[in-house]
Order: sequence, then C-alpha cells, then structure tokens
Amino acid sequence: MRFLLQFAAVVAVSFVAGLAVTAAGDNVWLMLAAGVAGAVLAVFVYAWTVRLTEKREVTEASARTAASGLVRGTVLGLALFSAVIANIAVNGGYRVHGLGEHPTGAIGLAGFMAAAAVTEELLYRGVLFRHVERWTGTWIALTLSALVFGAAHLLNDNATPWGALCVAIAGGGMLTSAYIATRSLWLPIGLHFGWNYAQSAIFSSEVSGNGTNDGLLYAESTGNAWISGGQFGPEASVYTVLTGVLVTAVFLWLAHRRGRLVPMRREARTAALTLAR
Repeated sequence: MRFLLQFAAVVAVSFVAGLAVTAAGDNVWLMLAAGVAGAVLAVFVYAWTVRLTEKREVTEASARTAASGLVRGTVLGLALFSAVIANIAVNGGYRVHGLGEHPTGAIGLAGFMAAAAVTEELLYRGVLFRHVERWTGTWIALTLSALVFGAAHLLNDNATPWGALCVAIAGGGMLTSAYIATRSLWLPIGLHFGWNYAQSAIFSSEVSGNGTNDGLLYAESTGNAWISGGQFGPEASVYTVLTGVLVTAVFLWLAHRRGRLVPMRREARTAALTLAR
C-alpha cells in the first residue's frame, strides 16, 4: 500500500508539472518558472507522502544535502555527456554547423529538464528502486528498476529497442548506482539534469528519441548509427553505454566501500537498510 500511494502521488505531480510546462508554450521564462516550480512541488509531495506512509525522516531528500548533491551531480552530468559527444564527434557521428537560431531556448529547457529529472528520479529511484530493494536486495532491485526505466523510453516518438536497452544499461545503471552510493536523491537528480541539459540545451541533440531542441549549437548527427545513436540520439551510442557502465561500476565500488549494498537474504536486509541510510 505504501508503494502504491507514493507511486500515485509522484505520477500525479509529474502529470501536473508536465501540464504546467506545456502551457508555457514558447515563452522560455514561463517554461523555466513552471519547470522549477513543478520540480519543487514534486519533492515536497514525495517527502510528505513518504513521511506520512513510512513514519520516518525522509533522509534521501534532506534539504541539508540538497545544494551540494545537486551541484556535484549537475557538474558530473554536464562533464560526462560532453565527453560522450566529444568521442562521437571525433569518430564522425556529430557535426556542429554554428550557433543555434534560437539560443534562448536553453533557458526554457532548464525548467523542462529540471521537472523531468526530479519527477523521474523520485519515481524510479525514490519509489520503485527503494521499495524493490527492501523486498529483494540491491542487485535484483538495480536490475529490475533499470529495465523498467529503459522500457518507459519505448513510448518516445523515435524509440527503438536498442535505444531503450542503452537507457536501461547506461542511464538506469548510472543513476541508480549514484543513489545507492550516496543514499540520497540529490546526486542522481543533478546527474540526470546535467546530462539531459547538456544533450538538449547545449549540444541540441536528440533526447531519447524525443526529437531535437533549439539549443546553443546548430548541429546534426551523422554517419554510423552505432556511433551517433541514430534517430534515438546519442544515448543509443556505444560511447554512452561504455560511459554508463564505467560510471556505474565506480558508484557501485563506492557503495561497497561504504557498506551500502543490501544483501538478498531476508534476515540481513533490515539491518543493512538501516545502516545504508
């Protein structure tokens, strides 16, 4: 019941945030404001629902660690995607033609991506992964939540099974392992935002098969789809998969060092979850 209530609450606020951002239309400042407001509302609703249903302090969304987690995650996300697109470009999969026609679009995209990153992390890491981990342990929960995260991207316009699998392996693995290593939602939220913002607002590339955006650069994907990611975008590139696997491995190593991996054995899970928080 707790899972269903939390899941429904986050889905509802995600729907409202999406409507608000859509209603902003082409006004980049309204989109920015609507996206940020939706993100803040989503965190508030999540924390309130978890506190109500689980009768505990919501440490994974603590305001004390918000700023540091968001900043570190955003910088990491920007750096990682920049490294991916640089490798793609060097190998002929991405070409820049100049500045974009509407670079102010990057302002509105900050709000859009903030709302998307926050609501998705609350749903897939804060609700889905966290509850499944309590039932099965870290490894099964990591695998299942990553697969669900990837499968959800099959609903996108230019989705492909390969693209969804790449999102599951790279995105699902990287973001979930960031949560496991820190037991905080702020780092994965920042990482998710930084990655998507760089992808859309800076490099103007296709985002998970959802189309390109008016960002700072006027660019196009070219050449071999295994390198560029094809119609799905750079997230279906082999360089994204390699980067995601490497970062996931580093976060899981940190989680192991910090004692934050929850075993499958039922008798050991309760104690491990308590220590991991």
